[in-house]
Amino acid sequence: MNEVRIGIIGMGNIGNFHANHFFKGLIKRARLTAVADVRPAALERYRNDYKTFDSSGALIRSGEVDAVIIGTPHYDHTAIGIDALEQGLHVMVEKPISVHKADCERLIAAHRGREAQVFTADFQMRTSPTYQRIKRLIDGGELGEIRRVNWIITCWFRSNAYYASSEWRATWGGEGGGVLLNQCPHNLDLMQFFFGLPSRVRGFCNWGKYHPIEVEDEVTAYLEYPNGATGVFITTTGEAPGSDRLEIAGDQGKLILENGARTFTRNEIPSGKFCRETRDLFGVPPVWNVQIPVPTGGISHPAMIQNFVNAILDGEPLIVRAEEGIRSIELANAILYSAWTGATVDLPLDGAAYEAALKQKIAGSTFSKTVAQATAGDMEKSFH
Repeated sequence: MNEVRIGIIGMGNIGNFHANHFFKGLIKRARLTAVADVRPAALERYRNDYKTFDSSGALIRSGEVDAVIIGTPHYDHTAIGIDALEQGLHVMVEKPISVHKADCERLIAAHRGREAQVFTADFQMRTSPTYQRIKRLIDGGELGEIRRVNWIITCWFRSNAYYASSEWRATWGGEGGGVLLNQCPHNLDLMQFFFGLPSRVRGFCNWGKYHPIEVEDEVTAYLEYPNGATGVFITTTGEAPGSDRLEIAGDQGKLILENGARTFTRNEIPSGKFCRETRDLFGVPPVWNVQIPVPTGGISHPAMIQNFVNAILDGEPLIVRAEEGIRSIELANAILYSAWTGATVDLPLDGAAYEAALKQKIAGSTFSKTVAQATAGDMEKSFH
């Protein structure tokens, strides 16, 4: 194979966004050949130049594609992903890979034994040179043992008009959650990418505090990590102007990333060692400010698709294996489950217990859709 034939399933905002990468010639050695959507109007602009299908199953079985990009509403990711994998296609799935941990596990299980098929998730924020550098600093021990992390990410402001733009938005039945499931999967992915998953979570959520919606639009979560480090994650879609401040405190220093500006204040003596050995009652370790050189460039969706293509044709390592997508979902689920139950949640999360609790939310949701209540094994009710 010298060229990958790609189909996009779900021609809403993200599907059209990805299609434009092909229109602009940004993806090499790949060609967009087919698109699918259940809404005829969403296919109109593609009918003259591409194969169009009114179901994912028809596109997957058409013989027109070698790989698919899944950009449908969240609940459909699991069933469509399983179908595509079982039909031998390479798969890129948009974030989140599924709505809840149990569905993630079903989707991931479908890839076992099919490792020759490339399976990736579109967490494009990992392509950021800044985040890549932070990851290297942490893994290389430049910050020492991590003691505390805080991420205030409140620049996700959304209006009532945004939520009213689609009936499935911000509903348990249509989207499976609010700011944690829609806006924050990338932030939660980076949290686990940098620090791993916490061992305990206590979540505090407000449901429709700023908007007429049934899901969470404000979240504060307290995290405890296996090494004793603590963390706080704060987010909302109701605050303007918002903040984007990531603060990482380690034994060797502190790194702050705020609105793109990077500050690394390094201890000349590790804080733990200084605490044990100093005779000074009020002394603190001397510090110096460290410049963090970061290559130019920003977050890149085309880079994710190109990596997908290169992995298919050349075996290039994936930026994100789809299996990693379960971690951000487990963290989001744990925060919600803690808020629902009013209790601290230990990780690993009980995926079956969360799924059962979510089904109760779906039953009372303002949006009712068969696929929202379908499991991955109940595929006749899915998108296709």
